[in-house]
Amino acid sequence: MTNATLTISSKNYSSWSLRGWLLTKFSGLPFEEFVMPVDDPGARAELLLLSPSILVPCLVHDGIKVWDTLAIAEYLNEVRPKAGLLPADRRMRAHCRSICGEMHSGFASLRSALPMNIKAHFPNFTIWARAQTDIERITAIWLECLKQYDGPYLFGALSAADAMFAPVVTRFVTYDVKLEPEIVAYSQRILALPEMQRWIADAQQEVEEIDELDAEF
Repeated sequence: MTNATLTISSKNYSSWSLRGWLLTKFSGLPFEEFVMPVDDPGARAELLLLSPSILVPCLVHDGIKVWDTLAIAEYLNEVRPKAGLLPADRRMRAHCRSICGEMHSGFASLRSALPMNIKAHFPNFTIWARAQTDIERITAIWLECLKQYDGPYLFGALSAADAMFAPVVTRFVTYDVKLEPEIVAYSQRILALPEMQRWIADAQQEVEEIDELDAEF
């Protein structure tokens, strides 16, 4: 029996749930998973970007409640430091925190124009200028990290940064985003992770759908 639970929403639609779930998986902390139905008002508001605050994922461990993905990452790094969610080197750790924070608070155009939808595929999707600017900034971050730290992941070994950017990888697949070879290779490494394979398989089995997120727009 575990002493940790993680509440998430849809595996098909919820990028924040994927981030929190991967962080917890990467940490090695055993946990029990609870999935909110998409018709739950709180879950629906989060998925449609209508909620002023995001309360899922929510980790409860030893009676301590932690929500918000950055807070979860910092908490897990405290209780499972050997997992290396944040790099041991201070300079690398500062860089990792910075790009995690940028993902956490930025890229609004990408979020609204290319919402996460693992089951869907829109070939030759039209990407408007603002979303393209976000894509270019994200791929620049990836290229910088992969070059500076020699891969195969953003900071060499798997870290919180890979968990934070993993939903973007699924968006690139869903919306048929054209990428340069090094970015494609990194994306494929993320998608091949056992944790990602399990999440994607579960997402494919979800029967609940949100019409607003299933239309090509």
